[in-house]
Amino acid sequence: MKGKKILITGGAGFLGSNLTEMLIKDNDIVCLDNVSTGNMNNVTDFIKDKNYTFVKGSIMDAEQLKKAMDGIDIVFHYAAVVGVKKTLEEPLNVLNVNLNGTRNVLETALKTGVKKVVNLSSSEVYGEPVTVPEKEDGVLNAKLPYAVAKLATELYAKAYFTEHGLKTVSIRPFNVYGPRQISSAYGFVVGIFIEQVLAGKAITVFGDGLQTRDFTFVKDNLAATILAAEKIDDGTVTNVGTGKQTTVRELAEMILKLTASKSKISYVPERKLDIVHRCADIARMKKLLGFTPKYSLEQGLKETIDWYENLA
Repeated sequence: MKGKKILITGGAGFLGSNLTEMLIKDNDIVCLDNVSTGNMNNVTDFIKDKNYTFVKGSIMDAEQLKKAMDGIDIVFHYAAVVGVKKTLEEPLNVLNVNLNGTRNVLETALKTGVKKVVNLSSSEVYGEPVTVPEKEDGVLNAKLPYAVAKLATELYAKAYFTEHGLKTVSIRPFNVYGPRQISSAYGFVVGIFIEQVLAGKAITVFGDGLQTRDFTFVKDNLAATILAAEKIDDGTVTNVGTGKQTTVRELAEMILKLTASKSKISYVPERKLDIVHRCADIARMKKLLGFTPKYSLEQGLKETIDWYENLA
């Protein structure tokens, strides 16, 4: 992707800032972020770049969106209220921002002549899966506000293509991890484990640790997302993952090994809302994008651990 003018909503966040790093050399990047969950530290390296413009603003503000989209070719829409715990605490805010905010992005893109919108959905739309791996056209079991809202954004994106001809694609990422992903009580298990180990604390695992996830390194996720922006025009939804299941216990053990830590794993009571298994069927991703993930979990964790160590 070269010579484009790109708007990244939520561009000061984990995914948005990593996407900026991948695209800024050959494209003009506009970041729109109200920094409610994003972090200005993520974008300090870009601020002085001639190809970068930071706009502090919200997708809920129609005028700010209109100005940010002036002359834009592609929108990567990452702005959202994120995390299952957060969305349980603020369900109305989740529905408002994630639903109405996405509609604002699509409507403004249509009115300003944007050529394509890449919508970030979530693997949470599968809820507790009926079958594993999870297929895009399989059973969707979305129940929590965040999952329901993300599923609705896919339908919005598809509708704007079918009704108005706006080119769109929706991405369902699976457990993305990597540099710049600051963890908290609101999720992101990889970062939580790394921070615990580097602080000399025990790794806290809920339940027996046999629940599985499809851990996808951020560079693989974004490489696939960029290909989707280039190749898919018709509102299609695609998973982006590795297609490999890793138990949370295996993740903890690998982090202990890679850090040569003497910390232990501490098992605590399981959480009621935890999904037991999550894994992407990546057949559609391979077929439509011609993409296969490049990073093993060990390789991705090494880069992530290095980043966390450099924060100290």
